[in-house]
Amino acid sequence: MTARRTLALFAALCALATVVLGLLVAPYAPGTVDRWAERSASTLSPGLLNTLVLPTEPYVLIPAVVVIAGICLYRRNRLDALLAVAGPFVAIALNSWALKPAFDRWKGGTLVYPSGHTVSLVAVLAVVVLLIRFKAVAVAVGAVLVCCAAVGMIGLGYHYLTDIAGGVCFASAVVTAMRAALSPRRAREPSTG
Repeated sequence: MTARRTLALFAALCALATVVLGLLVAPYAPGTVDRWAERSASTLSPGLLNTLVLPTEPYVLIPAVVVIAGICLYRRNRLDALLAVAGPFVAIALNSWALKPAFDRWKGGTLVYPSGHTVSLVAVLAVVVLLIRFKAVAVAVGAVLVCCAAVGMIGLGYHYLTDIAGGVCFASAVVTAMRAALSPRRAREPSTG
C-alpha cells in the first residue's frame, strides 16, 4: 500500500471514530469516564491547570504555525508550507462551523464536541509529525502535550474527556487527509506486456 493510501485510510478511520464517538456521547449527559476524569482533574490547583492548557492557546499555536511554515518555505517546499497553514485552519473551521453545531453537545453554555482546543493543538502536532524525520519522538512529545492539555481542560471545566478524544480523532483525520491530497501522485509505469 502506498503512503498516500495509508494516509487516506488513517484519515477515514479517524473521521469515522469522530462520528461514532459523537453519536455515542453528544446527545447524552457525561458518562462514567467523563465524570471520573472530571473528578480526578479537578483536584489539581488552578495555576497548574492553566499552565497545562497553554499549548492549546492561539498565542502559542499561531507562532508555531508561522515558524513551521517559514521553515518549509526556507527549504523551498511550498506544499508542506501550505499543509502547515491550511491543515490547522481547515480543521478548526470545520470543527467550529460544522461539527460542533451538528453534534450539539453543550457544557457551561458552549458547544464542546469535538474540543476546539484539542483540534487546534492536535492539528499543529499532526503537521509536525508528518513533516519531520523523527516521527516516533514527535508522536511521543505530542502525546504528552495532548495528555497534559487534556488534564488542564477537564480540570478547568472546558471539556469532557470524550470531547478531547473526538478532537484528537477529527484533527488527525483532517490533517492526514490534506497530506494525502497534497502528496504528489506517482506516475504509473507503462505496461510491458
